[in-house]
Amino acid sequence: MHVDTIFSIQNDTDFERSALRIFNYQYANNITYQRFCNLLGIAKTSVKCINDIPYLPIQFFKQERIVSTRASIHKIFTSSGTTGNVTSKHYVSDLTVYERSFRKGFQHFYGNISDYIILALLPSYLERDGSSLVYMVEKLINDSNHPQSGFYLHDIKKLAETLRQLIAQGKKILLLGVSFALLDLVESYDVQLNDTSIIMETGGMKGRRKEMIREELHKLLKNGFGVSQIHSEYGMTELLSQAYSINDGLFYCPPWMKISIRNPEDALSQLGVNKTGGINIIDLANINSCSFIATQDLGKIYTNGSFEIIGRFDHSDIRGCNLMTL
Repeated sequence: MHVDTIFSIQNDTDFERSALRIFNYQYANNITYQRFCNLLGIAKTSVKCINDIPYLPIQFFKQERIVSTRASIHKIFTSSGTTGNVTSKHYVSDLTVYERSFRKGFQHFYGNISDYIILALLPSYLERDGSSLVYMVEKLINDSNHPQSGFYLHDIKKLAETLRQLIAQGKKILLLGVSFALLDLVESYDVQLNDTSIIMETGGMKGRRKEMIREELHKLLKNGFGVSQIHSEYGMTELLSQAYSINDGLFYCPPWMKISIRNPEDALSQLGVNKTGGINIIDLANINSCSFIATQDLGKIYTNGSFEIIGRFDHSDIRGCNLMTL
């Protein structure tokens, strides 16, 4: 199917039609996904609706080359990991699909990128190669076309000074940072912003600080920056799309991405709204890898289409993911 179709989805009918076509394509062209489906006893012909589509456990991105195309690989995005851990690898054959996804996704939620000065505080990501987040933010910084947009590694003093100057000038700011670095900033410097500014955390302490629940983190950041809400970005190496939360940790997906919740006791069955379970993701932008992924995140969805991240499975809690010995 043509990529334009993915980014032109208007409703649930469009989404399901595209998802079924991509499932058929990936079943035929992704050897790992096909084997996984076959071991579940799910034949291509038995998938009649979107709820019949099986989700590939995200761990396979650590073990296998997950591709649905014979095209050359242009970029390999890798996940962060502690020394000795096996990292996920996302083999991307067409970077223009990723770029269309994150540009259209940002515009869907926040409007024109050129309206913002983007300040990125992503030390743990910049210190390694292969971060899909850094790739996205670098492109958005360039798209903002503002001389003061840019990355800050460890120079939070300079960042604090820049923030004060921009606030005094009445500029519209998007400060995007990893959680521990944003906490370092507010604990070290008095930077009072306002609600025309967007503070967006990307999650994770990356071993630099003790992990904390979202409510505690957001309370500290709200008080530190003097703002009434903290935004969040939900993405991962294995995806080419992002969900965003404007407040209260409730995330929304762009039209070509959907979340469902699987039963933690039965990975092949799904739960309804307001039920806690494993997060399954359909990301149609993953057309050349795998669009149907069972993550290790725990969460719940709500009737208005939003979803919440509650935590992660322990390795001992993962069920239905060890069907293949590869």
